Amino acid sequence: MSSPVDQDRKMLETMPKHKLLDLFFLHIRNLWRVDGLYFLGIEEKFGTDAATEIDVNCWRAMGKLEAHELRKVLGVKGNDLASFMHVLRHTSWALDQRDKETEVSESKAVFRVVKCRTQETRIQKGLGKFPCKPVRFGYLKAFAEEFNPNIEAVCKICPPSKHPSRVWCEWEFVL
Repeated sequence: MSSPVDQDRKMLETMPKHKLLDLFFLHIRNLWRVDGLYFLGIEEKFGTDAATEIDVNCWRAMGKLEAHELRKVLGVKGNDLASFMHVLRHTSWALDQRDKETEVSESKAVFRVVKCRTQETRIQKGLGKFPCKPVRFGYLKAFAEEFNPNIEAVCKICPPSKHPSRVWCEWEFVL
């Protein structure tokens, strides 16, 4: 008799690839929905500062875990910026960013969010911009340090700082 995990794996193996990808992105979206709902609940009860502090700690830990696990799953051996960006592009955060731009050279890499669904949803709901810089910076700094301690994460643009209309946030990684 096969285990439930084996049964689940078999069920997924029989799905058409496009349906499997739809399911995969649905689960990524759900991860971010849960994150947002938890944040909103904490924010409502304890305020934005408390919710942000909790979020910073959570995502700092997640950055380290994701870098470690994704490197293994993707079989990435290199420590250079191209390898780093390859792994970063496979994070749940990067995959959830539909409108993004990336640049990679030998000396620096850039990840830019052009349209942020989280920020736009908050604005539509009358909640205002989320000051996400400490949360995202903690995550990306921990991710970079876990991947290669010689990679420095630099925030170029991120709320609550002002940003141009066509960019919500921009992160630079320097080796």
